[in-house]
Amino acid sequence: MTDGSAPKGLDRVVDRLLLIPDPLLRLDAARRGRELLAAVEAAAVRDARQAGATWKAIGALYGLSKQGAQQRFGGAVPDRAPETEI
Repeated sequence: MTDGSAPKGLDRVVDRLLLIPDPLLRLDAARRGRELLAAVEAAAVRDARQAGATWKAIGALYGLSKQGAQQRFGGAVPDRAPETEI
C-alpha cells in the first residue's frame, strides 16, 4: 500500500490498519485517522499561508488551481493578505 512518499512512520500505521481483521473496526480506525489527518492538513495549510505560501503553490500540491485551493481550504483557513500574483 505504501509508495514511499509518506513518512515511514505513517506507512507503518497504514500497514497496521490494514491488518485489523474486523472490517468494522478497520473502517472505524480509518475514519478516525482521516479525521486526525484532516486536522493536521488544515493546520499545515494555515501555517503555510502564515509563512507566505500562495494559494497557487498550495493548489499545485493538490493538482488544483489557485481558486480550487481557496475553495477547498479558504473557508477554514484565515487569509493572511490579498495576493498580488498574476
